[in-house]
Amino acid sequence: MAVADIKLRQLLQPVVEALGCQLWGLELQAGGKTKLLRIYIDNADDGVGIEDCEKVSRQASAVLDVEDAINGEYILEVSSPGMDRPLYELSQYEQYIGEDISLRLRFPYEGRRNFKGRLSAVDGDEIVVVVTDHEFLFPVEGIEKANVVPRF
Repeated sequence: MAVADIKLRQLLQPVVEALGCQLWGLELQAGGKTKLLRIYIDNADDGVGIEDCEKVSRQASAVLDVEDAINGEYILEVSSPGMDRPLYELSQYEQYIGEDISLRLRFPYEGRRNFKGRLSAVDGDEIVVVVTDHEFLFPVEGIEKANVVPRF
């Protein structure tokens, strides 16, 4: 996780939790002159509704503006992680052992960066993914993006 993301998480986590939600993750994307801050919130008990997103958006925006946490203009989005939820931390991977995930690595491994398979274990700071009967061990810090593959 980038230093900017860690600082934003530390700033926003108490705000989100005070509103009865869990900070699932966040993404700060810089493109052009305007940045995009996407905050994913969750609520294991009741799920996340539009009202939750609105409350978190108002409070997070106020805190970000007061703390001047993001230089320049930015767009703030608050959302549920959804069925294809992104995975950021080891504890989140642990919750989805036995599920299919898709992931993109920061650097190629065996000539490829994209993998899709069954998450079979978390071992220390690495995850084990089974892709067509072949086990791969990936360090979490080497994963650029990972998502749960929803079942319908």
